[in-house]
Amino acid sequence: MKLVIVSGLSGSGKTVALRTLEDAGYYCIDNLPLGMLPELVDSMINATPEPYDLVAIAIDARSGVDSSARFDEIMRHISSHPLQLNILFLTCDTSRLLKRFSETRRKHPLSREGLPLADAIQQEKKLLEDIHANADHAIDSSDLNVHELRQMIIDRLLSQSASEMGILIQSFGFKNGVPTDTDFVFDVRCLPNPHWEKDLRPLTGCDRAVIKYLQSYDEVEQMFTSISRFLVDWIPAFEKENRSYMTVSIGCTGGKHRSVYLTERIAAEIGKQRDNVAIRHRDMT
Repeated sequence: MKLVIVSGLSGSGKTVALRTLEDAGYYCIDNLPLGMLPELVDSMINATPEPYDLVAIAIDARSGVDSSARFDEIMRHISSHPLQLNILFLTCDTSRLLKRFSETRRKHPLSREGLPLADAIQQEKKLLEDIHANADHAIDSSDLNVHELRQMIIDRLLSQSASEMGILIQSFGFKNGVPTDTDFVFDVRCLPNPHWEKDLRPLTGCDRAVIKYLQSYDEVEQMFTSISRFLVDWIPAFEKENRSYMTVSIGCTGGKHRSVYLTERIAAEIGKQRDNVAIRHRDMT
């Protein structure tokens, strides 16, 4: 049986994740108290005439402090079964969560206890910190729309081969903040900036004129070679640690020229040896 436990902060996209998995053929259960998980998994593993094959279960902070404190014990029990377990945790900036709840006028699950919204979010983070720390896939949905989040879940959970780690290489602009959901960050702001060329400013690192400009500098080629060599050399070592996904972020000032160009080139280079390489340009538009 393949079991995906979906958890995360309220408003961060758990419903989107569960619907994505349901569309992929998973039997989905929402808002299950964490303490009931061992008994449910036992029954599904031993179901007759056939055990369940694909199962996704969403768990949130309403499970309470007692169940959260037993998380390690519950995971040990579940892992004793012959199943493939993945924990997906969704998070989001507090400011974005406050805005989302304001726009939808929905109540936070913990605010029913009389807590102000900001305090409820912080308490939820604390209640779920053990699940977050043990997650196989942690996705920050702060800068993702529904379609981007759905695609990221597909890339991470549904599109991977059983034997190969999935890799996301993304560009970003430091002026918009460093991505929180990342394993490696490479700063390429030291390279020549096409932004200061009037004709190149409105273009991106995918446009031929910008590519030609950047290729004319030896330091750009050196940066490409250094980052690519590092990843080629060390990705296998991380894969041996049974990691299922890696995110590499390449940043320049605005996330439009240099980081985009290098992301495209590095992804193409890594893609010569591997199939599970995805590209995302967070701030290109």
